[in-house]
Amino acid sequence: MGGRKWQSIKRQKARVDAQKGKTTTQLSRAIIVAARQGIPDPAGNFQLRTAIEKAKAAGVPNDSIDRAIAKGAGTYEDGESNYEEMRYEGYGPGGVAVLIEALTDNRNRTAADLRAAFSKKGGNLGETGCVSWMFSKKGVIRLEGELEEEKLLEALLEGEGESYEWLDEEDGGGVEVFSEVSQLESLNQVLQNHGFAIAETELRWLPENTMEIADPDQAKALMQMIETLESLDDVQSVTSNFELTEELLALAG
Repeated sequence: MGGRKWQSIKRQKARVDAQKGKTTTQLSRAIIVAARQGIPDPAGNFQLRTAIEKAKAAGVPNDSIDRAIAKGAGTYEDGESNYEEMRYEGYGPGGVAVLIEALTDNRNRTAADLRAAFSKKGGNLGETGCVSWMFSKKGVIRLEGELEEEKLLEALLEGEGESYEWLDEEDGGGVEVFSEVSQLESLNQVLQNHGFAIAETELRWLPENTMEIADPDQAKALMQMIETLESLDDVQSVTSNFELTEELLALAG
């Protein structure tokens, strides 16, 4: 899986930290959709369980989480709009590919907000399918604590994991494990059974190849554009395929 290096959030600054940047609104919407798509019980709904864990880690109050579950289950009446999952695609400055996942109750508003964020920094919102072929969706599990590679390999074989990557200390340390989307829940369970400490579980779009950025002004415009996109309440995640040169990393560090 090429271009894995770009995921390093602090060094590369090419992927905004989804959890730290998430608002209560964004995290609650993810719970609503997960509860609506499956059963409203986290014990039997892996997507819901993951959404709740992320909300709790970000400090969302329990009553807000319970309310979001009830909204998704249809047992909480307050005129709440129905949210739908949407994927938007576009190009940043210099033709960099950008993939956005959103939860929206108004497609026109979301598209208008995204279009404005793109155009302000010299990018443009494209048609569905224009860049998604450059990415693949994977299950990602981050493990923390002391890790023995031989035991990790045994667990990955049993749980049908695809690959793994050690994280630098500046990125939090530990290991990220990758799987097919359909294998994420079972791999998560196998890793738990083997005694590994799981810090986070998510679905993530990964670029098949990356585009190296060497121009400081272009890098700055890209990062500002991604930060603007991530700040929108409708947006759940933003993924891009650019990678900064070592010189720019040194400046950013």
